[in-house]
Amino acid sequence: MPDSKMDTNGFACRVVDMKKEYVLKSETVRALRGVTFDVPEGDYVAIMGPSGSGKSTLLNMLGCLDQPTSGSLWLGSDDVATMNDDQLADIRSQRIGFVFQAYNLIQQLTVVENIQVPLFYQGRSLSKAQRARSLELANMVGLGSRLDHRPTQLSGGQQQRVAIARSLVNDPYFILADEPTGNLDSRTTEEILTLFEKLNNEGRTIILVTHEDEVSKRAKRVVRLKDGRLQWDRRNSEEVRAAAAQYAIDNMPVEV
Repeated sequence: MPDSKMDTNGFACRVVDMKKEYVLKSETVRALRGVTFDVPEGDYVAIMGPSGSGKSTLLNMLGCLDQPTSGSLWLGSDDVATMNDDQLADIRSQRIGFVFQAYNLIQQLTVVENIQVPLFYQGRSLSKAQRARSLELANMVGLGSRLDHRPTQLSGGQQQRVAIARSLVNDPYFILADEPTGNLDSRTTEEILTLFEKLNNEGRTIILVTHEDEVSKRAKRVVRLKDGRLQWDRRNSEEVRAAAAQYAIDNMPVEV
């Protein structure tokens, strides 16, 4: 399909025949070997794959942290695979909401200031509406009473809630979450997954990278990579999703 005719209406992003090659010690490593899939607006996709599958490389491409050797990544009507570094920086700060395993909060900033970080990168003073939006998001993730707390005063789950609020402050095309429950205990993992489900039910598009089967079953869809190729792309039934949520609750450790 010619790039000029790519239909992007109704899609958060579209990956088209994406390839990525690295040269290491004179050897060419083909990390991605022609991956194609679409993410419709409002979808909730888990990306999985073993070590060496290309999962981390794909994550970097989706986050506009690297560019493919060939192929396209469409965000709206823009093929970001053709953009320069400055343009990619603008895309990252305006169209993608990042959630990291290690939270990546700035230790010197308060909760509300951390939520506002993507707005600072735009180089403009915060508007009254943006400040109000930051407070609204803090309340949405249950941290309205901790606006002046710094990351060291928060639990891991609370820090991840700040990160999720931060990911929403620019009203992104999609949330890109990299192992967001990897550092959390089972109870806090359930809280974060429940929050993701709430956001998705409200229409937010979520792309979540995970190695945990039970986490992937909570998504609407699972894309699995192997050897740099798309191994399969499947929808989770509502029964599978509900059973995974119930399993998490039934196997929650007993508090003593």
